[in-house]
Amino acid sequence: MSTFLQASIDPAIVSRARRGDLKAHELVYRAYAKPVYNLAIRILRDPHQAEEVMQDTFIEVIRKIGSYRGDAPLGAWIRRIAANKALMVLRSAWHRLATPLDAEHESMAEDRGAAGEGMRAVESAELERQLAQLAPVTRAVIWLYDVEGYTHQEIATMMGKTASFSKSQLSRGHQKLRRMMAAAGEVQTCMQVSNSY
Repeated sequence: MSTFLQASIDPAIVSRARRGDLKAHELVYRAYAKPVYNLAIRILRDPHQAEEVMQDTFIEVIRKIGSYRGDAPLGAWIRRIAANKALMVLRSAWHRLATPLDAEHESMAEDRGAAGEGMRAVESAELERQLAQLAPVTRAVIWLYDVEGYTHQEIATMMGKTASFSKSQLSRGHQKLRRMMAAAGEVQTCMQVSNSY
């Protein structure tokens, strides 16, 4: 479930924020900063970029909250801004070409650590690791559809693609995750059998 739906804020605070009240802006930030960061980190997998998306999102929220009409919950409005900001980073040439130096070292350290510790039960940490192995666009579609609750048409509009593009990315991503989860389960079973001797 999207953390945007769990956060709530008093409508009186929203009204004050729309009038430019700085304390109300701070309360809006405190209520939605964590969901914005979580959305950005899930899509981008880079803490620095997620921080930038969070900052850019709240700059836009503060700048445009006066035009927020209240047709949708405030969290949904902020979520859309955050998703668009994260997808803009994902589409940028810098993101496509950049390979963080730390990512390569972290990957090698994870491999060594996993071999030394042995395999453990497949859990949310395993799913998180496998999500990180997906292509960025596929990961973004899965997160926006499965967790944030966007429709294929909404995702397509945000990405400048068609709804069928979103559907195919979701389908391929789910298939790849199932294969990875099955492979992880098979390795776990083999480790348990070999340890029983």
